[in-house]
Amino acid sequence: MSTTLSDHLVAELRAALGPEGVLDDPDVLASYRRDMMPLAPAGVPRAVALPADADQVRAVVRACAAAGAPIVPRGAGSGLSGAANAVDGCVVLATTRMNRILEIDPDNRLAVVEPGVVNLDLRHAVEKHGLFYPPDPSSYDWCTIGGNLSTNAGGLCCVKYGVTTDSVLGLDVVLADGSLLRTGRRTVKGVAGYDLTRLFVGAEGTLGVITSATLALRPLPQAPATLVAAFGSTAAAASAVTRIVRAGLIPSLMEIMDRASILAVERNLKTELGAGGGSAALLLCQSDSGGEAARREIAAIERICADAGSELVHWTADLAEGRMLMAARRAVLPSLEVYGSWLTDDVCVPRTRIADLINGCEAVGERHGLLVAVVGHAGDGNMHPTIVYDPESEEQFARARRAFDEILELGLSLGGTITGEHGVGKIKREWLEREIGPVGLGVHRAIKAALDPGNLFNPGSMFAAE
Repeated sequence: MSTTLSDHLVAELRAALGPEGVLDDPDVLASYRRDMMPLAPAGVPRAVALPADADQVRAVVRACAAAGAPIVPRGAGSGLSGAANAVDGCVVLATTRMNRILEIDPDNRLAVVEPGVVNLDLRHAVEKHGLFYPPDPSSYDWCTIGGNLSTNAGGLCCVKYGVTTDSVLGLDVVLADGSLLRTGRRTVKGVAGYDLTRLFVGAEGTLGVITSATLALRPLPQAPATLVAAFGSTAAAASAVTRIVRAGLIPSLMEIMDRASILAVERNLKTELGAGGGSAALLLCQSDSGGEAARREIAAIERICADAGSELVHWTADLAEGRMLMAARRAVLPSLEVYGSWLTDDVCVPRTRIADLINGCEAVGERHGLLVAVVGHAGDGNMHPTIVYDPESEEQFARARRAFDEILELGLSLGGTITGEHGVGKIKREWLEREIGPVGLGVHRAIKAALDPGNLFNPGSMFAAE
């Protein structure tokens, strides 16, 4: 795109969005180049568009299509795959100004929201009606619903409540020709036509721009009871996870921390979690069933952990103590920053292979002379191996990148997937074909070509153009 044409595009965008709706200062543009994944490539955008409603999104899409300028949709930038990273000369379409909760319907247990609504803000809003929005990514206090939808984000409570797509009833999406597509329904059931809603959830902005979502809500859970169990081996901890699932128990949360994660948190929070005594893994579980039901569920999990060989098991119904125990899990990544910069992987394996993955990641770290700590959602097998490296050392960064790829290879070899909740983005696109095969990739490309024949939306994310 020529300089004259790009200047004309910026002027056209300003006419449609107003002066506050378009950013093109080079220093400001730099802050919109990438998300939180340091390995993913990022270009330099020509401008950032900040539409305030669906009509303005449509105006941006039509202007960019006419000018041949690619569009990269973006939420808060909390992603960990590079899916929101700019490409050179693109228009970053940031939906953060579209932050209205349009409707909360307690009787039908649904909410209609714009994509810029912050996850935690929605949770607080529906709690006032005795309702609950389940998806809870670790960045839930600043990530936006649009970003959660585009990456099909998960979180700590997926073992009981599922990932983002399990709470989505319908979407409004602006397509490449500027038209507005409405998918899904407001009813509990509905099977009319293809399930287009699920097609756009997790598409990473490659097929269109989400402008609103109809979300299913649940009754507000009871105050949780919390359990922590320490194990002398990862195999024993993983065995407890398998036994809990086999017993038909469905805790609202089941997390695992390996020894490296435990030690990092102990050092940072100056607390004792069990690793100082030689524990190799920590399992944290919660039940939000409430009252006697929660006590029975936690007691059953306690017995299973003891039978699996736990060295210590403790549970509490005290909310303050439960929050303190969970603070250790949420503090893993900040605690690893004490050692250096980190990059976190996102592989998901069958629950029966969790121990193999953790032990394999330890071996990867030893091979490359780097600390690799593993924490994850044990209930669904979604693990987050996190590699710590010195950002000032190019040689360490190169080793970290090799370790990152080896962990992906390990996950696939254990019958898993390259991403459980972060998405493919621009960091794992070469791995997508290895997982889904050439026929699967061909279907992806065919869908992309049908809905976005000009490759307007997020080109190069998830997979390269044919």
